[in-house]
Amino acid sequence: MSVSSSFKPKRGLIAVATLAAALAVGSTLPAAATPSPASDAEVATHASTPQKTSGGHENAALSKGLNRLVKDDKFPAALAATSDRDGRIRNYAFGVADLKTGAKVPVDGQVRAGSNTKTFTSAVVLQLVGEGKVDLDAPIEKYLPKLVRGEGIDGRRITVRQLLNHTSGLPNYTEFMMEDLLKSRHTYYQPRALLDIALEHKAQFAPGTNWAYSNTNYILAGLLIEKVTGRPLDEQITRRVIEPAGLKKTYFPAVGEERIRGVHPKAYYSPKPGAPLEDVTELDPSWGWAAGQIVSTPSDLSRFFKALFDGTLLKPAQVTQLRTTVKVPDSWGAGTGARYGLGVTSVPLSCGGRMWGHGGDIPGHATRTGITDDGRPVAIAVTANQPPTEQGLEHAQALLDTAFCKK
Repeated sequence: MSVSSSFKPKRGLIAVATLAAALAVGSTLPAAATPSPASDAEVATHASTPQKTSGGHENAALSKGLNRLVKDDKFPAALAATSDRDGRIRNYAFGVADLKTGAKVPVDGQVRAGSNTKTFTSAVVLQLVGEGKVDLDAPIEKYLPKLVRGEGIDGRRITVRQLLNHTSGLPNYTEFMMEDLLKSRHTYYQPRALLDIALEHKAQFAPGTNWAYSNTNYILAGLLIEKVTGRPLDEQITRRVIEPAGLKKTYFPAVGEERIRGVHPKAYYSPKPGAPLEDVTELDPSWGWAAGQIVSTPSDLSRFFKALFDGTLLKPAQVTQLRTTVKVPDSWGAGTGARYGLGVTSVPLSCGGRMWGHGGDIPGHATRTGITDDGRPVAIAVTANQPPTEQGLEHAQALLDTAFCKK
């Protein structure tokens, strides 16, 4: 699954080139199935022609950008959702759901959300902080005694906060997984097995002295949630986040579940730019777990980030912690001035202000998400990873800024 929030694949849950991520769940419905019509509060755009439904205003710049992702960057499909301050959603869908049949891409189809899952996991940890059950500045050793040990690695020196903001120095397990994704995409991994992979390698740096994106941090965050609550991670994310935020098309795949449940476009993987795209819709996403297993849609991701920041999911004190950031290297791919909070990124906008979000890269899907301080979210998804062209994912990332700053 992809490692990072919303940027280049090398930051993704698993960089695709290194077997990075593949958490996709195929669908139980055919790709050509007819999607449900948009509600009165939603508007959809297919290709370049708006559907005749009421509500919201089309962002022409965003539409053009999505069309270019399909036409010039060769993504089979590009989907997006925007929302105004009142929560009125507008959906966009360009391209095809199935390269063989040419079926129209479903509006607001389900995709693998990759490392956006980290933000869901962080939200649960922060809720536990608000309930007095977890201390952000306590060592992970307090909750998972004697578990985090390795060369230069000691759970007594790594805090919960350092896990959530990627300053722990823990090695990233996805960098050490087998490189041939297509041979292992149906393998099931237990969370502790993923942690074991990481702990076989030495620390990247002493805790709190540097920053490096590591999926291992969020595997530990998931184990923390299970230890403190005494309940499964998927149940806690569903009960504490998905249901309160009203996310009707979002779910945490069950053990062994490889198919996407709802209406969705197929997911494609390109071994390298220009290579033929391969269908990787059906995958076992267990290797992503708390770092990248969730399936969602653009409109649900928009609703999630709005609920995360408006007080629906977190108390004010925990929103403040969420937004407490550390600097990340410009080389990470988020852009100059990017910072990382507790499961969210903060990136300057060209028109002033900042957007908050995350995102994910996982074989078959890439998602890019953002929300402004005044509560306007945007979510973009494309249905191939690695990208068919060299700059495809950079263009998808840049399109967030376009959505906020141009009309």
